[in-house]
Amino acid sequence: MSGLRITRYQQLAEELADAIRGGLLRAGERLPSIRATCEQRGVSPSTVFQAYGHLESLGLIEARPRSGFFVRATRRPVRAGPQVAPPRSEATPVAISELVFDLLGSTRDADVVPLGSAFPAAHLFPFEELARSGARAMRRLKASQITGALTAGDEGLRQALRRRYALQGVPLADNELIITNGAMEALNLCLQAVTQPGDVVVVESPTFYAALQALERLHLKAVEVATDPATGVDLAALGELLARQKVAACWFMPTFQNPLGALMSTARRQALVELLALHQVPLIEDDVYGELHAGVRRPPPAKAFDREGGVLHCSSFSKCLAPGYRVGWAAAGRYAPQVERLKMMTSLATAIPPQLAVVDYLAQGGYDRHLRRLREALATQQRHAWRLVERHFPAGTRVTRPEGGYFIWLELPPAVDALALHHRARACSISTAPGVLFSADHRFTHHLRLNVGHPGDARFDPAMRQLGRMAVDMQAGH
Repeated sequence: MSGLRITRYQQLAEELADAIRGGLLRAGERLPSIRATCEQRGVSPSTVFQAYGHLESLGLIEARPRSGFFVRATRRPVRAGPQVAPPRSEATPVAISELVFDLLGSTRDADVVPLGSAFPAAHLFPFEELARSGARAMRRLKASQITGALTAGDEGLRQALRRRYALQGVPLADNELIITNGAMEALNLCLQAVTQPGDVVVVESPTFYAALQALERLHLKAVEVATDPATGVDLAALGELLARQKVAACWFMPTFQNPLGALMSTARRQALVELLALHQVPLIEDDVYGELHAGVRRPPPAKAFDREGGVLHCSSFSKCLAPGYRVGWAAAGRYAPQVERLKMMTSLATAIPPQLAVVDYLAQGGYDRHLRRLREALATQQRHAWRLVERHFPAGTRVTRPEGGYFIWLELPPAVDALALHHRARACSISTAPGVLFSADHRFTHHLRLNVGHPGDARFDPAMRQLGRMAVDMQAGH
């Protein structure tokens, strides 16, 4: 939902990026000079410099002294991206919570290097500005705002969100937006609104472990659908599944999926919405990472293609602006009345002070500037992490190369038990998220999700080197 007024340099950068990714400009090929580009495009030198600088920050081109700019050769760490074996086709009762509690409790320890955590480094967020916004907002607070914000949330915040969605080309109905205590409450409420105990819910394979916990809590069954590490849900496999099995809902993350980082193309997410509408199956869309794209434009959410109100879109500011403020929302389509009633019956309302702080911060006009800095920092750190994997992890390791977010997914050699590696690393004050967390039947035994969103943390490089050495030792000792 970043501002959509595309500048000239952004347009030029996007056109060149598409040419590089599409193979029209190949690795090692020299880009036109600054002067030549100015003449060809009718733009200023500063526009070209900005465009080339942006492409360089994305790792698509590189500057060579006294030679110009060249398309960067793509170095695949160790091997190509991970392969994901087809999941079991039958529905599975979920029992994952104990494993999650046991393995991820370590992320609360400040002395542990948080490669297994769900949040990027705290210093990347504008907490001082948010605090000033909160103080201003509370001084202006009227008593009527307290009760007026029950249960759907502060009207000022909902208006600000509707504006940002409209700029993204996603008009929302006035009454479908509900402010929640983070995205997790939004997702849980939406899931509860469209299911009954015993129902079958389709999830990605691998999938976000909190989705599995939500299914477990509501006594639902999970059926996993094959998910490509680069392109997301296999639509053919999903279509076959829907044709043979009664499904109550799908819970998917089309944009920078956790844990894979997969990004569904615009065409494929439109096809997804149309397929589910055909089968009258609601889609719960988890879109918390959409703002963390490394490209010029924010990928449109699946909600952009919803014509029947069947997409329950959920997001928050937790990953992109204000961790800990717990300001999320659901744009629940035709299910909004049910979601709002469930909200009233559970938490009743979302705390007013953090909502007002966010509203004031957005009004100051610095949000998109903050997002640009955050995206560049995460993209640069991700490229650095790929190089560390290439240098220090066992031969045969495969790793994803997402186009946004801050997770990478590693497929280690089969001899490396990721759960045992997790325990060894934990003894050395390094946390990881082993692959067994991300499947209802505890698959992905030699896979890891690593959080690389920690630029500036002096512990990061040594931790990655040590983790790689441990994996090498485990492979050698098999």
